[in-house]
Amino acid sequence: MGAADTTVPTAASGRDREFKVDYITRVEGEGSLVLQLREGEVTEARLRIFEAPRYFERLVVGRTGDEVIDIVARICGICPIAYQMTAVHAFEDLYGVEVSPAVRQLRRLLYCAEYIQSHALHVFMLHAPDFLGYPSVVAMAGDYRPVVEQGLAIKKLGNRLISVLGGRPVHPVSVRVGGFSRVPWRRDLDGVRAELDEVVELARATVGLVASWSPPDHEHAQPLVALRHPAEYPYSDGRIVSTDGLDLAPGDWREAFEEHQVEGSNALHARTHDGRAYLLGPTARIILDADRLHPMAAEAYAATGLAGEIRSNVHRSIVARAVELLGACAEARDIIDDYRAPAAPRVPFTPRAGVAAWSTEAPRGLLHHRYEVDEDGQVTAAQIVPPTSQNQGAIEADLAAFAPRVLDLPHGEATQRLEMLIRAYDPCISCATHFLDLRIIDRGREPERAPAAG
Repeated sequence: MGAADTTVPTAASGRDREFKVDYITRVEGEGSLVLQLREGEVTEARLRIFEAPRYFERLVVGRTGDEVIDIVARICGICPIAYQMTAVHAFEDLYGVEVSPAVRQLRRLLYCAEYIQSHALHVFMLHAPDFLGYPSVVAMAGDYRPVVEQGLAIKKLGNRLISVLGGRPVHPVSVRVGGFSRVPWRRDLDGVRAELDEVVELARATVGLVASWSPPDHEHAQPLVALRHPAEYPYSDGRIVSTDGLDLAPGDWREAFEEHQVEGSNALHARTHDGRAYLLGPTARIILDADRLHPMAAEAYAATGLAGEIRSNVHRSIVARAVELLGACAEARDIIDDYRAPAAPRVPFTPRAGVAAWSTEAPRGLLHHRYEVDEDGQVTAAQIVPPTSQNQGAIEADLAAFAPRVLDLPHGEATQRLEMLIRAYDPCISCATHFLDLRIIDRGREPERAPAAG
C-alpha cells in the first residue's frame, strides 16, 4: 500500500464525488483507479497505469526471430507461451514456413497447457474467494480445502505439461521458428497422460461448481472480439471476428484497431478506429466460438444454461473460463493419445524482409504482434499489443455502469464489489494479498479510508 491520495475534487456541486484506488496490486504492474461521480452518475472511470515502461518493443530491435521468441516470453510469467506463439507465427507467416501437422499439434498441446495452468490459477486462487466471501485463497482454504486442492491439482498438471514440452514451467525455451529446438519422446508424455483422466474429471466438476455460484447483478453487454477458426477452438490460428461483423486475417489487426496514449497512464489503450471499446477473453471466445468447443466442453457449457448471462454479465466469465479449462484438458488428452513424434523437430527457412504480423488467443484474450524485418531477418521495429491493454476500455466502461449501484454500500463492501468486477477480467496477475486500496473523497466531509486487509 502507498500513501493515501488526499486530492479533493473541484466540485461544482456538493453531490460531486471522487472514488480513488491508490494502488491496484493484484495485477501485473502498478496502477490506480479513479471514479468521478456527479449527481450519483459516474462521469469518468479511469485505470491509471504508472509502472515504469519495460521497453520490450525496443529490446527486440536488432534481434532475429528466434531471439525475439525468447525475449517476449519474459513479458509475462503466467502466459509466456502466448507471446512466443504469436511471435513464431508472425515470422513463419512472413518467411512462408509450413510446419508439419505433428509440430502444429505439439504447439496446440503447449497452448492447452498454458490455458490449463492460467485458468486454474484464476478460477480457484484469484476469483473463487470473491464468490465464496473470503479475502484470499489462504483464508478460503480453511473452509474449502477440497476446492483449493482441486485447483492446485489442475494447475500442477498444466505446469508439468509445459515443462515436458518447453523445458521448464515458466518462460519455456523450446519454441523456434520452423518448429521446436527439441520435441518430446512418447515416453515423456506418458506420465502426464496417466494423470489426465483424473484432471479432466476435476475440470468437468469445476464447470458445475462455478456455475452454481451467484454473481452480482450486472447487465452490460459490450462488443466482443476473438479469433475464429474453421474447425477448431481458436488458440494460434483463425481470423479476427467480432459481434459487430468484423472479419480480418490474423495479421491485419491494425486495419480495425489502434493504440493511443491516455493521460495519466504509461500503458497504451486500444480502441476501434472510431473510438469504441471492446471485450476480449473467455467471454468473447465462448460466445463467438461455442460451436468449436471440444465435445466434452460443449456438453458442460450447454448444461449450465448460462449463455445469455455470460454474454451480458462479465462476472459470469468465471464460467466461461471453467468451460475453456475443461476443453483444454480434454483436448490435451486427445493430442497425447494420438501423438507420434515428428520426423524432424524443425524445418529450414530463409529470412526475408517485410512485415511479420499475427494474432493468437492468450488466456486473457487476443494478443497481437507486428515486426518490421530487414533482409537479414533482424527486427527494425515492433508493436506488441497485449489483451489487458485492449480490455482496459471495457473494464472502465463496466466500472462506470456498475459503480453507482455499489458506492452507497458500506465502504468495505463497495471496495470488494469493485475488486471483484476488475478481477473478472483477469488482468495480467501478479501475486498479492490485496487488490484495491479505495479512498472516497466527498466534498464537505473528511476522506474515508478502508481498513487494511490482512
